[in-house]
Formats: sequence, structure tokens, C-alpha cells
Amino acid sequence: MQEFWFYIELGLQHVLDINAYDHILFLTALALPFTFKSWKNVLLLATVFTITHCLALVFSVYEIMVIDATWIEFLIPVTILATALFNIIDLKLQKENRTIWFHVLATGFFGLVHGFGFSNYFKIMVMGEEEKLAPLLGFAGGIELSQVVIVLLVLILAYIIQILLKVKQHIFIMVGSIVVILITIPLLYETFPF
Repeated sequence: MQEFWFYIELGLQHVLDINAYDHILFLTALALPFTFKSWKNVLLLATVFTITHCLALVFSVYEIMVIDATWIEFLIPVTILATALFNIIDLKLQKENRTIWFHVLATGFFGLVHGFGFSNYFKIMVMGEEEKLAPLLGFAGGIELSQVVIVLLVLILAYIIQILLKVKQHIFIMVGSIVVILITIPLLYETFPF
């Protein structure tokens, strides 16, 4: 049981590590368009991200699929940039009958990318272990908990800025997405594979 908690803590640290802020940026961009009224959608997206993130780890740990780390390291900031750009484009479209399914599909794909990004480190962590499923489940639990914390912080910030400070939602989304883009651009440059 102690080992299981160790992997939960590892999952928490993986997402909340300020030095590896790509997860925080991605989750911030993902949560920006939502409010507490749409918490179910945000929880759905965070869960889809966790599931696909862990699925990529399973594929990698059990060597079902191996992807070049150079491309994955580049695709991670691409996913962050794409999410933030989608927020801005979606503001312009503002359709009445919006669907969450594009977000779900994109989040699922992005979860795979982010999972493969961490897979080499995770493989080293479980190297020599016969039982890999329990560490994986503990790690997934830690990731989910940390994602809930980040999403809650973004929703609280949205509430403070939009309700208490009376800033319009579209301005909050636009400015937040632009900030995410500006932080992501150096990551794109650093990880460019050519």
C-alpha cells in the first residue's frame, strides 16, 4: 500500500512540478473557457486527459508502441498552443449549439502525446518491477488529483476575475489564452526537432 501511495505522490508531483510546467499550461488552456456552471465538462476533459495519458504510459511500458521522444517533446508545446488558439478561434465562432466532443477528442489525443512524453521517465521508475499495473494506477490517481487542483484554481481565478472584478468572460479567455501562447512559444523553439 505504501508503494501505491508513492506512485500517487509521483503523479501529483509530475503535474504540479513548476519546473515541468507544460501540464499546468495545457490544463490552464483547457479550463479557460469554462466556469463553475460547466464543471462537469471540465471534469470530463480532465478525466479523458488522465485516461489517455495513462494509456500512452501502458503502451510505452509494455512496449506496445514506442515513439521517438524528440517528436513527443515538440508535440507537447504544439498541443498547448493548439488548445490556446482553439480558445481564441472558438470565441469568434460562438455557436449556440456548441458541443464538447471536439474538446474531448482533442484532449484525448493530447493526453496520448503528454503520456508518451513522460513514458521514458516512468519506465525507469518501474524498471525491474514485476508488477507494473499498481504503480500505473497509483500514478494515474495522482495525476487526476493534481489536475483537479489545477482546474479548480483556474475556475476560482475565472470566478474572481469575471464575477467579482466584472471582467467579461470573452476577455478573460482571450487574455488567458494569449498569456499561455506567449509562455509556450519559447518551448516550441527549444524543442523544435530540426
